Amino acid sequence: MGIKTASIHYHFATKTALGVALLKQHTEKVKALKEKIKDKSPEKKLEAFLSIYSKIKADDKVCIVGSLATDLHSIDKKLAKEVKVLAAEILEWVTAILEEGKKKKVFYFNIPSRTKALMIIGNMLAAVQLCRLTNVKDFDTIKRTVINDLKK
Repeated sequence: MGIKTASIHYHFATKTALGVALLKQHTEKVKALKEKIKDKSPEKKLEAFLSIYSKIKADDKVCIVGSLATDLHSIDKKLAKEVKVLAAEILEWVTAILEEGKKKKVFYFNIPSRTKALMIIGNMLAAVQLCRLTNVKDFDTIKRTVINDLKK
């Protein structure tokens, strides 16, 4: 990348400091996306949320929440705190999208909105990683199924 180690250490004294900054940046990106689409329909908001995972998949990356959550008990407490902040931001957002969609009668489901949000987020986290091992089209099938299940 052309960046010297000394330059990184100048800005981030520790790996934890770098990780915390990265997680805060992701949290701010989620907040900015939420703000950008706040006046859109619940369907468009859900599509925006799902587009995060589509981008991760297209870039052949893994979700930062999913990757760090697996090591939550072994990472630095400051890093763990920021992972939880980002996860809570995402969960609150998806829950709100689902509640709005249910209220406007564009989404249909019979479980609590938070539970449905956890299921959707969990599906997308897993889909990004699992679909590296399976058919390329599986990710899009899972994403479409998430949307279609809400519209029934």
